[in-house]
Amino acid sequence: MSEHFDSLETRAPAARAQALLADLRRQVAHAKAHAPYFAQLLREVDPDALDSRAALAALPVTRKSELTQRQRAAPPLGGLNATPLGGLRHIFQSPGPIHEPDGHGADWWRIARAMFAAGFRAGDLVYNTFSYHFTPAGMMMESGAHKLGCCVFPAGVGQTESQVQALASLQPAAYAGTPSFLRILLEKGDEMGLPCTSLRKALVTGEALPPSLRAWFGERGIRVQQMYGSADVGLIAYESEGADGWVVDEGVLVEIVEPGGTQPMPDGEVGEVVVTVLGNGDYPLIRFGTGDLSAFVAGSAERASPCGRTNQRLKGWLGRADQTTKVKGMFVHPGQVGEVMRRHPEVRAARLIVTGSVGADVMTLHCDATQGDDNLARAIGESLREVLRLRGEVHFVAAGSLPEDGRVIEDARSYE
Repeated sequence: MSEHFDSLETRAPAARAQALLADLRRQVAHAKAHAPYFAQLLREVDPDALDSRAALAALPVTRKSELTQRQRAAPPLGGLNATPLGGLRHIFQSPGPIHEPDGHGADWWRIARAMFAAGFRAGDLVYNTFSYHFTPAGMMMESGAHKLGCCVFPAGVGQTESQVQALASLQPAAYAGTPSFLRILLEKGDEMGLPCTSLRKALVTGEALPPSLRAWFGERGIRVQQMYGSADVGLIAYESEGADGWVVDEGVLVEIVEPGGTQPMPDGEVGEVVVTVLGNGDYPLIRFGTGDLSAFVAGSAERASPCGRTNQRLKGWLGRADQTTKVKGMFVHPGQVGEVMRRHPEVRAARLIVTGSVGADVMTLHCDATQGDDNLARAIGESLREVLRLRGEVHFVAAGSLPEDGRVIEDARSYE
């Protein structure tokens, strides 16, 4: 598919670089003038002096891992918002907890660009299986679909049999959700004698898409492409047909920096994804450290992708720079494991181990406890559900057997 969402995707790299820096100067000036946090953080910064990526790299990084503490100190958004609450549309809450705003205006998170690259077009019925409750994922996809002129069925999560019946009745052309849930729905449809044959395209995110699973979808006639984004900054990058990597969105300035540091990594080397949002005046995040690891496709700043898009490309999601990980599409933070432990003084040490394969995550809290009976296991399991909003198993281990390496979350899944 050779079409493009707009002319920004195919502009000359030099023109893009000049435009992004101009947008950066405007955004920093706006953030200093209207967002209390950035007014303090960037008080010595002259926006007009930001005339290069090197100048941007001299600014401090605000990391996602800091937001919970900052938002507790200055609820609900830590002073990072430049628009008062009365000018915002929603406040969401993701695990952490971390609060994220949603402003007025079409496609606030800029998801339409990724949907267009995945083949979504005006008139399509989009079957949206992301949650509309607490977290913004459902609304993110819906706003992008509406921008394109698509109609949306807000399916949300769970109720697999009812969802299969809805798929059979509605006959949607497009799917938005995690790849694992798409497979679950398709397999359940086969089992119920209601095979889904209408789906032809899907935009997935929230977890890895192994090549074997992509091929499985292809055998069923469904072209599946991925997008990479977050509730804080919206779209960061996306796949397009024939692209050598994930194309960076036109509304952000992306850097790859040394994990935990501030300086950019050499082209092609792995580091932390740091994003500056340029088109969002409500929540103008400047050098926002996502905690995700990736790398630029070497040389992609100078050569166009086979799809014709000329922006830089990322090598995809390559892990986490900290211990935070995703389980069933939801972030799980070390602080949440600590909260579970605080609720149960009998637990001297704990380590959350995530096993299984993509789409079949198993979360087990290994506990070194003064007692290890069924009552305590049930109580800890309930705390896991309350704090993480995910179900997990509880396993008691021998005293002193957990590694003393400072880690409380271990991702032991297979990504083959």
